[in-house]
Amino acid sequence: MISTVDFITPPVDDPVWFGRIGAANSLSDVYAMGGRPVMALNLVMFPAKELDTEVLRRILLGGREKVVEAGASLAGGHSVDDREPKYGLAVTGIVSPDRILTNRGARPGDALVLTKPVGSGVLFNGCRSGRLPFRELEAVLPQIAALNRTALETALSYDIHACTDITGFGLLGHALEMATASGVAVDLDFGAVPLYPNVLEMYRKGETTGSNSANRELLRGHLELKAALSREEAEALVDPQTSGGLLFSLPPDQAEELVERLKTAGVPAASRVGRVGIEAGHGVKVV
Repeated sequence: MISTVDFITPPVDDPVWFGRIGAANSLSDVYAMGGRPVMALNLVMFPAKELDTEVLRRILLGGREKVVEAGASLAGGHSVDDREPKYGLAVTGIVSPDRILTNRGARPGDALVLTKPVGSGVLFNGCRSGRLPFRELEAVLPQIAALNRTALETALSYDIHACTDITGFGLLGHALEMATASGVAVDLDFGAVPLYPNVLEMYRKGETTGSNSANRELLRGHLELKAALSREEAEALVDPQTSGGLLFSLPPDQAEELVERLKTAGVPAASRVGRVGIEAGHGVKVV
C-alpha cells in the first residue's frame, strides 16, 4: 500500500478545471510508483468569506470527476479557511511489491519515453498576465488534466526499469533526479521533446514562472548543453509542470513499440526523448 499527499494553487480561474488538474496531479504520484489509486481524501484551503461557496462546490466537482475516472473512492476530506485557494488529494493506492516503480534503476543504454508535453507552467502564467488568451489555454487543458493511468497501464506490459512523473522541477530537474538516483548519465534530445502550443512564444514575450530560476540552479554543475538552444527553448526544459506526464526508462528495443501503443491507447504526445548513456558518471546532457 502506498499513500501520497499533494495539492496546488489555482493554475486556472475556472474552478472545475482547477479541481480536475489538482486531482490528476495528486493521483499521478501513485501512478509514478506503478500503483493503482483506491481511496482519496479532499484537501481544501478556501477563503469562504471572500469567495462564493459555489466556487468551492465546482472545484470539488472537478476533483471528484478525476477520482471516479481513476476507479478510486472519495472518502471525505479536510478543509481550512485560507486567503488563497488550494486544492489537492491525499491518495492511498496499492501496488504489487515486485512491481514497484521508482526513479532509481535506469540502466546504461536504456531509452527514455515521455508521455505528455511540457510547458504548462508558462502557459498558466501567460493566461493570468493576459499574454495568452484563455481559449488558447483551454484547448490544452484536457491533455494537462488527463490521468497518467492509461500511460502506466500500457507501460506495465514492458520492462520498465525506472519511472518518475514530471512536476515542479521541470523535465530536466526530474531527469536529473533519475540520473542521480540510478548513478547514470542521461541524454535528452531536445528536438524530440513535445511542447504544448504557445510555450516558446510565451517565453519570447517575457513570460516566465516563479520556479524557472530555482530549477536552473538545481541543475548547476550537472547539466551539459550540447544542443544550440535559444533562451526560450532552454527555459521550456525547466518549466515547472502541474499534472505532467511520466518519464519511463526501458530497454531500447522496446521503446518504439511502447510509444506506438501509448499513442493508440490515447496518449498522443508519447515520444522517445532520449537515452541513458553508457559512460560513467551522472548528470544530464541536452543534445
